[in-house]
Amino acid sequence: MCLIKPGQSGECRVRINVDGVLRTVVYGYPCSIHIDPVEKKPLFHFLPGTGILSIATAGCNLHCLNCQNWQISQANPEESQAVFCPPGKLVELANQNHCPSIAYTYTDPIVYYEYTYDSAKLARDKGIRNVLVTAGYINEEPWKRLLEYVDAANIDLKFISDDLYQRICSGTLKPIQNALVLAKASGVLVEVTNLVIPTLNDKPEQIRELAHWIKANLGSDTPLHFSGFYPQYKMKNLPSTSLQTLETAREIAISEGLDYVYIGNVRSKEGENTYCPNCKNVLIERKGYTILQNRLKDGRCPDCNKEIYGVWK
Repeated sequence: MCLIKPGQSGECRVRINVDGVLRTVVYGYPCSIHIDPVEKKPLFHFLPGTGILSIATAGCNLHCLNCQNWQISQANPEESQAVFCPPGKLVELANQNHCPSIAYTYTDPIVYYEYTYDSAKLARDKGIRNVLVTAGYINEEPWKRLLEYVDAANIDLKFISDDLYQRICSGTLKPIQNALVLAKASGVLVEVTNLVIPTLNDKPEQIRELAHWIKANLGSDTPLHFSGFYPQYKMKNLPSTSLQTLETAREIAISEGLDYVYIGNVRSKEGENTYCPNCKNVLIERKGYTILQNRLKDGRCPDCNKEIYGVWK
């Protein structure tokens, strides 16, 4: 929907108007390739304990003042170092490194959409699963097309306020809410991340509204990760999020009826584990990104036989 003059690029920096045709300049050129634990995405209900090939290109369609990857998300493509890695090579790398899945992450796969789409389609054909780590700021039709090849997604719900989305991210709330609902309805495993920023979205009533929206629109089984904020980029004036604030947020979300609520970026004794929502026993015990024990039996609680939302094998 951007109106871009000839020779100019869009908000995302990666599409340029060349003689009246929009052309992407990052297709097949990731600026970051790593093998991460899948728990780092964060995904706690998707193939726990496995490695995931993770890639990104430069650019983003949001401009969050607190961005942790601003060096690449807010960079012009010509300013970033990149390697040639077309979809076929990407799938080959996943196979060579015994990664059962590929994550399109770090910046936002929506920005390098064509590369993500082609890679995900090819990966699906080769039996490799696809994961999006995204802010979800996308129009409905291209989102539906992409979701056909997506197995899991961690989608940010940064604020439950349109005003904060505009002020902090230069975006709007409604498209993200629509993207979340569509992803869950499409059968994609959806987990949600909310970065808790002191003085902006850490009030109990804001946490309660966020949890209520998730339960009402995505279901009580949707995992929610409360992530700790650290001052960086253009938001160095605010303090880091305290463990107490994150634990309070977790308690509120559980009291609102969410089954799986986690704490990230800060060590938490209970906030890293998966508990059975029925009998309350520990199912998966974690320390950081390490699985200490996984008691699930065929995706069910071994104590009460409740089916646990997720992709477990």
